[in-house]
Amino acid sequence: MEVLEATFVRNGLVVAFAVVGLTVWFSYLLSDRLTAGRIHGSAIAITLGLVAAYVGGLITGGGTGVADIAFLSGVGIMGGGMFRDFAIVATAFGVQLSELKKAGLAGIISIFAGVIVSFVIGGLVAVLFGYTDPVAITTIGAGAVTYIVGPVTGAAIGASSELIALSVAAGLVKSILVMIGTPLVARSIGLDNPQSAMVFGGLMGTTSGVAGGLAATDPKLVPYGAMTATFYTGVGCLLGPSLLFLTVNALF
Repeated sequence: MEVLEATFVRNGLVVAFAVVGLTVWFSYLLSDRLTAGRIHGSAIAITLGLVAAYVGGLITGGGTGVADIAFLSGVGIMGGGMFRDFAIVATAFGVQLSELKKAGLAGIISIFAGVIVSFVIGGLVAVLFGYTDPVAITTIGAGAVTYIVGPVTGAAIGASSELIALSVAAGLVKSILVMIGTPLVARSIGLDNPQSAMVFGGLMGTTSGVAGGLAATDPKLVPYGAMTATFYTGVGCLLGPSLLFLTVNALF
């Protein structure tokens, strides 16, 4: 057992890929057997990951979930920003420029509209829960944009770690809802072509949620939705700590 544990620790990243691969396989199995594919396997995998992170924190008392367990330390590397950004860029390479141009003005408007509407809804929820500080309202509102925009905005305007954690939670809830809900509403909203996928990605914005939802709808649409969703995240990171924060500060 000591030799096995030492091998796992020395090859942490390989172990992380194996564990995540098994988790995804099990999640898709549950999706097929229990929900007949109605809840996408990616959504179940994310849920299992959140549960594992919580349990890992309880067991070790650490702050990085299962990565605090020695033989699973590679999960911390695999879940870092480098692999995330690589995956987003790799997904974007599947886009055909001819289809991207067809989205035109509608695609651009969808990105800005999606950021602003999500921020306003998140900010209103924060106000309803009793927050009156502009920093708190902005951070939680930015979290409703995506769980990446929330921490970026919060760190830029001096939010506390508790507020940043709330913003991440808001973004994760949105991501899971988009992932689960997309295949359920796809037919009724005409989500069956690259142009509508780009507009949808621009409005929803959460790259993981959009990618998972479109994968359950039509895998060919994933690169297009992920492309505008990635731009959405960039626009949110720019507007959150600047124009949106200044607006909230003026109102409150």
